[in-house]
Amino acid sequence: MHLNSLHNLFVDQLKDLYSAESQLVQALPKMAGAASSSDLKRTFEHHLEETRGHVHRLDQVFAELGESAQGAKCVAMEGLIKEGSEVIQTPGDSAVKDAALIAAAQRVEHYEMAGYGTVRTFADELGYDDLSSLLQNTLDEEGEADKKLTKIAEGGFLSSGINREAR
Repeated sequence: MHLNSLHNLFVDQLKDLYSAESQLVQALPKMAGAASSSDLKRTFEHHLEETRGHVHRLDQVFAELGESAQGAKCVAMEGLIKEGSEVIQTPGDSAVKDAALIAAAQRVEHYEMAGYGTVRTFADELGYDDLSSLLQNTLDEEGEADKKLTKIAEGGFLSSGINREAR
């Protein structure tokens, strides 16, 4: 990697996101399988399909740029997925585990939103208007996924009594 131009940085950041999304395609089925809430399970399954679409969009961006998507490993996503895997492996109350899965998933969404916001801004600065639009679509979907997770958490399951035992 050479950081001698905004274009190089843009491509590097896109490769990081490509790696992150590819890792998520592998991790989301495990998270869905670990969820006890049917709403949470459906949200993870829906986001898996969206994530496959994100990979496809990134493929489009790389094709437009004439660049390869290969060559980077997103160690941040690797760490976030490892934390989620620890939640899956840890025994406990199913509602509390669902809350922990939501927390892990929201960390992932926030990381992705930061990444997509950055590359969208770089695309704007570089005059890649069509690419900016594609990246904005993904940024919007990541934001919606985060909102869905919040809605599930605030939709009653956190107030359903999982805190009463902790008092």
